[in-house]
Amino acid sequence: MELDTATGNLTPPVLAIETPYPTFLTAHPDGTTLYTVSERRHDGQRSESAVRALKIQPGANRLELLNEQPAGGPGPCHVSVNPAGTHLFVANYAGGSAAVFPLREDGLVEPASSFVQHERVSGARPDRQESPHVHSINVDPAGNYALVADLGADSVYVYRFDSQSGSLTPAETPWFQTRPGAGPRHLAFHQVGACQLVYLINELDGTITALQFDPNFGTLTERQAVSTLPEGYAGSNTAAEVTVHPNGRFVYGSNRGHDSIAVYAVDLDTGSLAFVEHASSGGRHPRHFAIDPTGHFLVAANRDTDNVSVFRIDTAAGRLTPAPGTATISRPVCVRFVP
Repeated sequence: MELDTATGNLTPPVLAIETPYPTFLTAHPDGTTLYTVSERRHDGQRSESAVRALKIQPGANRLELLNEQPAGGPGPCHVSVNPAGTHLFVANYAGGSAAVFPLREDGLVEPASSFVQHERVSGARPDRQESPHVHSINVDPAGNYALVADLGADSVYVYRFDSQSGSLTPAETPWFQTRPGAGPRHLAFHQVGACQLVYLINELDGTITALQFDPNFGTLTERQAVSTLPEGYAGSNTAAEVTVHPNGRFVYGSNRGHDSIAVYAVDLDTGSLAFVEHASSGGRHPRHFAIDPTGHFLVAANRDTDNVSVFRIDTAAGRLTPAPGTATISRPVCVRFVP
């Protein structure tokens, strides 16, 4: 699909490539390659999972499979690339593990250079936290640390990343412990003045935690926690995605159940969040969303209503207004902008 950044309209979706059970996408910083994690299944049973490199064909609306590697564990759910574009990072939800893969200059994925397995845990929510569940892995902007959100352990693990060997080793302070039953899921880095922040969205208790990140030692310190839900809301809900607006003035988080995008203004002196509004996601179960590079539109993937919705962003106030664009697609789970 293509987004018209003048009107907010979407072109009809076009099949770019068939790939088994894709669960998340990320693009290489140079815009030439797309990476996806997928779980291959046979006869209805789960089998070996994979990470795949897909060549982007500019203007051709298609992708070409370059190669794939085993993901290192079952249930891969998140994939990211470090800022230098040298390594790929994969989170295996069901396996409670994370892996690092060197990337060749032509975009191909090499065999894993590092693998970490989290220990068995039992969290405050035995229905969801009976074991480690690694939900995302992201490298800090300087490329020195990898932050691994483990929903099952109520922890964000911090690993020092060696770009020469592609290895992960525990940092001096190896984890940040969230509130019991929070269920950390995804995070976003943000620079506010001289302070580097991490906004962590917690799936199970529907909160966003603002953390100060020390780029020298990888330490995380909590500064604030805000709810993603309206006061008094009593329905079921799980939080999903968190994103900082390109202008740095707003943070957005999605709710599945309340089916909304929560909007917050960022204090540019402290990084603290102030609630702005809840906007309907335009469907049910907004598992993921993305903001276009111009910062004028937000595109939300509503998995349970098979639709993608577009919203115009008021770049001065952060508020969302439904735009004309919408698309029908079976169970959308991830949105990425590529050239």
